Amino acid sequence: MVKEELAVATASERRSRIRTYVAGRLMHPKADWPRGGSLSAPLLTLLKPSIVAAYTAAGFWGEETIYHLSARHARMTPQAFAVRDRHRRLSYVELVAAADRLAAHLAGQGIRSGHRVAVWLPSRVEAAIALLACSRNGYVCCPSLHRDHTVGEIVALVDRMRAVALIAEPGYGADADCHDIFIALADGASLRCARRVGPARAVPFGELRGPALETEPSKDANQVMYLPFTSGTTGEPKGVMHSDNTLLATARMMARDWRLERSVLYTLSPLSHNLGLGALITALASGGELVLHDLPRSASLLDRLQETGAEFLFGVPTHAIGLLAELRSGGTRRVGAVRGFRISGAAAPAPVIAELMQYGIVPQSGYGMTETCSHQYTLPEDSPERIVETCGRACAGYQIRVWRQADPDIEAAPGEIGEIGGRGASLMLGYFDDQQATEAAFNAQGWFMTGDLGWVDETGYLHVTGRKKDLIIRGGRNIHPASIEALALRHIAIEKAAAFPIGDARLGERVCLAVVARYGIAVDAGAILEHLDASGLSRYDMPEFFLQLSEMPVTATGKLLKRELVRRVAEGQLQPLPVRFRRRSVAHD
Repeated sequence: MVKEELAVATASERRSRIRTYVAGRLMHPKADWPRGGSLSAPLLTLLKPSIVAAYTAAGFWGEETIYHLSARHARMTPQAFAVRDRHRRLSYVELVAAADRLAAHLAGQGIRSGHRVAVWLPSRVEAAIALLACSRNGYVCCPSLHRDHTVGEIVALVDRMRAVALIAEPGYGADADCHDIFIALADGASLRCARRVGPARAVPFGELRGPALETEPSKDANQVMYLPFTSGTTGEPKGVMHSDNTLLATARMMARDWRLERSVLYTLSPLSHNLGLGALITALASGGELVLHDLPRSASLLDRLQETGAEFLFGVPTHAIGLLAELRSGGTRRVGAVRGFRISGAAAPAPVIAELMQYGIVPQSGYGMTETCSHQYTLPEDSPERIVETCGRACAGYQIRVWRQADPDIEAAPGEIGEIGGRGASLMLGYFDDQQATEAAFNAQGWFMTGDLGWVDETGYLHVTGRKKDLIIRGGRNIHPASIEALALRHIAIEKAAAFPIGDARLGERVCLAVVARYGIAVDAGAILEHLDASGLSRYDMPEFFLQLSEMPVTATGKLLKRELVRRVAEGQLQPLPVRFRRRSVAHD
């Protein structure tokens, strides 16, 4: 890693040394930067032999690709199930055979190692097969094309990644009623083949037409294999490059720490989301089975969990809230075999955590991002307080460190709030087609800077206080939105909360608290302020505006879009209510 003497005095010197550091780690100088380069040239990454050697020697990386790992499960436990949706349930043998069919078909179309394969599918087994086929042949899989995307947006992403193949479901997407992705891409410059998946009950990739070419499976677990795009909560989405090894690093640790070996995992998030993809990798890493959530809206999630024998869930707070609502309405005391629930995307309200534990489900609070995978999480034996108040500890193979907000090259003091930096075996290999963004993502010490603020307590548990860009500055005082939101979510009436700034001519910014109420519970702004005060919020951080919404604006992956709230207020679409906290006087004898 980079040595301490890289700390420098001036901003210009820091930028120069960061460029030198990143350039020193970059491999494949003839990669397809800038745009217009060879479609199959090696991608420019942050990988170098010493890093491969170090993580391999430590046991965090290995020689097996995700395909080879799955093939090993197929040989050792041929009857074991790997993945299922509502209509198909595939064993490891069937999963690998389907991946072989697809890989041979794509190779027959002239697709070579390093080429990008775009996948636009709902929750169905073909998405898992496509990922495995890409791992097998050394292709770069991009499954982060979402249901909420329009055909025009998909065309732009396909063009941006210069994909040579598209695998999609006809009629899928936000505007499928008036646009067809296959027609829209008929004249694509880079696209060589577009494949429609068959009916949901059909044999996956059972009727592929055209030449097929069987090739030897790739033996390189360190080449770029996965290309998701960030959710774009603070700007233009960036393509994030991962290898088989970076994906497997945290998946193996989570399976070990939560004892998920050969377990049935259930993802409420689709495989187009990083959380759902992580669930798939965790299942494959542990020889378990992944159940995809593809139920109609009216169907019972509880029945599905009991039917599939699900033991561990992956989802966002909204999923947990919906499950609890069904449990309460049915008077059920247990949720089949479910014993754990990874809740990501946002902090879960304390009442949700407590209620899940009443049903024997231990929530897992965590922290991670597309660039770093799910490296941070609480453990099964952690107390409810730790689950509610922290994001857990970094797993083996990953490190976090907090850096000063004013100077990200200087480490923050113990307990001081600063920008969270990280490094480790699950860290991305760089941003696709964006060397400038890759350079800007690291400090002079070589740590990836997340843009999130937080602090680490004496036990090593991380407390996230918010995004650096979300920081509210009122009259020179830094106010952390996450602290306000966490306390607001402890109120029984609040299901979702978001603190964001409203411009002020005198103070610069003031705090607005937007909330979504739990169904059937009235929300009183004054009562919420009293609750925040009683929960320990400083009066200097109190919201001065209050906004009750029926729903929050979110990205395609379900992450809150605060900038959209700021915009709607600025344009007059939303009109927050001015509020003022007044502490009630205490009578004395």
